Amino acid sequence: MKKLLIPLVAACTVTLCSVTASAQMLSIASPPQGSVWNTMSNSIANVARSETGQNVIVQPYSGNRAMMDAVDQGLAEFAINDVNDVIVAVSGEGDYAGGRKRQNLRIALRISPQPIGIFVRKDSGINRIEDLAGKKVAAGWNAFPIGRSHMSAMLATGGLTWDDVDQVPVPDLIRAADNLSSGRIDATYFAIGGPKVAEVNAAVGGVKFLPLNNDEKAKQAMLKIRPAFYFSDVKPAPHLVGIEEPIAMLTWDNVLVVNAEVSDDDVYKLVGSILGNKEALVKLFPVFRGMNVSAANKAYPGVEYHPGALRYLKEHGLWQE
Repeated sequence: MKKLLIPLVAACTVTLCSVTASAQMLSIASPPQGSVWNTMSNSIANVARSETGQNVIVQPYSGNRAMMDAVDQGLAEFAINDVNDVIVAVSGEGDYAGGRKRQNLRIALRISPQPIGIFVRKDSGINRIEDLAGKKVAAGWNAFPIGRSHMSAMLATGGLTWDDVDQVPVPDLIRAADNLSSGRIDATYFAIGGPKVAEVNAAVGGVKFLPLNNDEKAKQAMLKIRPAFYFSDVKPAPHLVGIEEPIAMLTWDNVLVVNAEVSDDDVYKLVGSILGNKEALVKLFPVFRGMNVSAANKAYPGVEYHPGALRYLKEHGLWQE
């Protein structure tokens, strides 16, 4: 009997190891629930599980720096982030100064443009960025440091600095939105189409995003904050709460970031599941309408593409030199 058990146990061990290997878990680091990146990440994870069988989960972190550190250290395999923040993280400057360069970060995919804006209560009497002078504005952003550069750039388009507003410390996007809802602050920012904006809209009887000045002077003021920011025009749509007429908004590229040590095959499959299933992603979250499958990469200063992503894009004729 013992002789029979030995090969049986060995066979079971091999089988279990094979199952474990085939079901390797991949995680996407994201901000807390209610944010655009969290909703995008969950949509991607759902599609990856159903379409390619990859075991992908979403792992919430407090903010962008925690997310980038997690990916850089291999605690999470992927994350969605503003490409400007990725550039800064790789360089070890700005919000990432005083430590080390996050040299294990690679780009897997340019997902979509991401317009953002400062929003206020509809009945606030605030209609332009310039009207924020002297108002209570979300500041600090200790748990979500990318918020400082985003807000700084938008204020700059109206000729304002932090010294021109009443700075109210907030830790992150979700808490800032809650503070707007409770009346503690007059203005904060969020990504267009964010679920949290719809929640605040319902709670306060309506919100609106403020249009940006998009002339050359405003553009240069914005680019002094981050080099890969640009303007885009956003039109009203049912899922874009707070947009009632076409307005200019600060925009960046959402990119899928990946740890350099993640296998080429895992990156290849995830990139394929995203680009090959746009319709399924749009059904889960309409923000994916902005994804341009034929423009899935762009050259960004100081950041490399992962070889697995490079292979997929070149094999499918999508790589743009």
